[in-house]
Amino acid sequence: MTSPISRGFRRRRPDAGAAARLPPGQYETRDFPVLAAGPTPHTPLAQWSFTLGARGATSATWSWEEFEALPHETVTRDIHCVTKWSKFDTVWTGVSVDTIIAAGAEKGVTPAPFIEAVCDGGYTTNLPLADVTGGKAWVAVGYDNKPLHPEHGGPARLLVPHLYFWKSAKWVREIRFRDRDEPGFWEGLGYHMRGDPWKEQRYTGDA
Repeated sequence: MTSPISRGFRRRRPDAGAAARLPPGQYETRDFPVLAAGPTPHTPLAQWSFTLGARGATSATWSWEEFEALPHETVTRDIHCVTKWSKFDTVWTGVSVDTIIAAGAEKGVTPAPFIEAVCDGGYTTNLPLADVTGGKAWVAVGYDNKPLHPEHGGPARLLVPHLYFWKSAKWVREIRFRDRDEPGFWEGLGYHMRGDPWKEQRYTGDA
């Protein structure tokens, strides 16, 4: 199984309270490991844009300034990586995917049952629409009250904290609606199509 590059990791033995927050097979870290399958993109904000739509259908695009003008939220969430580390109480700032979809609807964009997140560097990941709506997902532009660092996906990354963290695609530039659930980058290499950490959905064939 192909694995991403990882650095900046130290395990921490959980206390009883922390253990209750750890999905099966996970352990807590106080670090924020950097994982990547390739080089880190560095897109100037003047050239950055975000698109919502579908192939051959109406789409909506925002420049960085326009995206920053959308309502932002600050949320605190635990995150869980498929490489088995978990980090508690991470603080993110960004635009809810619900807000993005509502803004797109005003421009004639129609949702579909599934999405594909498309990123700088050619990375993609697939998700059911239900996993990124209802207050479950954001396009994050800040971490720990600072602009999101490129190594962690800046200027913007998808944040879907209830699923394994590879679903929180770094350097996201587009949410593309799809009628069918089609595998993205890691899913095509054998990772699970959904990735629920509480069910240990790491690889194809996991329940």
